[in-house]
Amino acid sequence: MAKLYFRYGAMNSGKSTALIQVAHNYEERGQRVLIVKPAVDTKSPAVLSRIGVDREVDLVAGPEVAVRERILAGREVDCVLVDEAQFLAPEQVDDLFRLAVQDGVPVIAYGLRSDFRTRGFPGSIRLMELAHSIEELKTICRCGRKAILNARTVDGRFTQSGDQVAIDGSVGGEIGYESMCGGCYIRELGWTP
Repeated sequence: MAKLYFRYGAMNSGKSTALIQVAHNYEERGQRVLIVKPAVDTKSPAVLSRIGVDREVDLVAGPEVAVRERILAGREVDCVLVDEAQFLAPEQVDDLFRLAVQDGVPVIAYGLRSDFRTRGFPGSIRLMELAHSIEELKTICRCGRKAILNARTVDGRFTQSGDQVAIDGSVGGEIGYESMCGGCYIRELGWTP
């Protein structure tokens, strides 16, 4: 039986790079891969890795797109890979689960578990509920500990305000993100006991 996999990690943990490597592995063995990316990620119509390797996306899905139907429409596919899966609508995650269980197509979704306020993204929450396998991809904080959170900066200052999704300059200033351990995250935000 095919499975739905969720591979999550803080920013800079190599999620997009891992997706590109998995696609290469399937294709090297003559398998057909379909790569999906939610439309809300407007940085690029491709999967972009921070190490400079990119990959074309086969399906850019807005929140209204029935991904299972679109994936199966006239194509044969051996594996579906999803970049930025946190931006999927819960119903789209349901579609991916059905694609694995009913249609026998393995689905590997890569994404963040939570936002800069430590709140789960709707797509990630649903993936945590449905995925057959959940795997954490690890990276490190500036202090050397394991990073588990993503902090947002606007014009170089850490913030806890703003919309859950803000890509590039959509918040009226220069936006940045940093993966952090819990201790550094708390210190940067000035949380007190």
